[in-house]
Amino acid sequence: MQLYTINTGFFKLDGGAMFGVVPKTLWNKVQPADENNLCSWAMRCLLIEDGEKLILVDNGIGDKQDAKFFSHYYLHGSDTLDSSLAAHGFHRDDITDVLLTHLHFDHCGGSIVRTSDGRLAPAFRNATYWSHSRHWDWAVNPNDREKASFLRENILPIQESGRLHFVDTHGGFTPGVGAAPATISNVILPGISVRLVEGHTAAMMLPQLSYKDRTLVFVADLLPSIAHFPMAWTMAYDMFPLTSMTEKRAFLDEAAAGGYVLFFEHDPLNECCIPEATEKGVRPGKGFSLTGI
Repeated sequence: MQLYTINTGFFKLDGGAMFGVVPKTLWNKVQPADENNLCSWAMRCLLIEDGEKLILVDNGIGDKQDAKFFSHYYLHGSDTLDSSLAAHGFHRDDITDVLLTHLHFDHCGGSIVRTSDGRLAPAFRNATYWSHSRHWDWAVNPNDREKASFLRENILPIQESGRLHFVDTHGGFTPGVGAAPATISNVILPGISVRLVEGHTAAMMLPQLSYKDRTLVFVADLLPSIAHFPMAWTMAYDMFPLTSMTEKRAFLDEAAAGGYVLFFEHDPLNECCIPEATEKGVRPGKGFSLTGI
């Protein structure tokens, strides 16, 4: 198995939204905001190559929305999905599977493209798309608070293409015990599992696998960045923040004890870290790139 970092560029979000109840005087020291109170965040994806399988975990914001939509998010940086794939010798047509942690636009917007004649079509024409059935239902019947993050043009064409599969109808399911998340094993490939967490949105999936004798977890929006390690530093975007805190505490304790590598989707500087247990709680340790494992 070989893993590759796929960078799809940066965008900006309100710092207060990203850090919830934490005062700006604190979070601004570690994630400085611009004059509009906006902070830069990565849209970093993970590519898993194993035999004939080439699995892409998430795919960024895409490029099919109109100028008004993108004006809210200030896309910047030179990386794109296609250029990042090409840097590793791949093309989007090589992708066999797309595993979507959840269906917020900054995680699945690249799933669908608008063709020259205006149609919406799968961006990865040879790939199977994987979601979770309970999360899918949550996304296509969104609540008022979250519906701006679930864009129908990112979601429904996947199903209409006939390429949508649900991970919970494949592999083995292990229910959560106490604070432990439920897990689904052997997703797409033997040895790849997903951990289900519920605080950010319903049934968000965190892919977990063994890589170079370590456990690596793609932490998605459970931990958007190294700055989000403290328990109270949770996003205002989380639907159930107390659940997020409980899940984060249990996961970080486990990750520190097991020496897990955490792969960050949104941290603008750090791709990975290995959590460390300290007298003040679990801390992130030094950040490093995926190639540093």
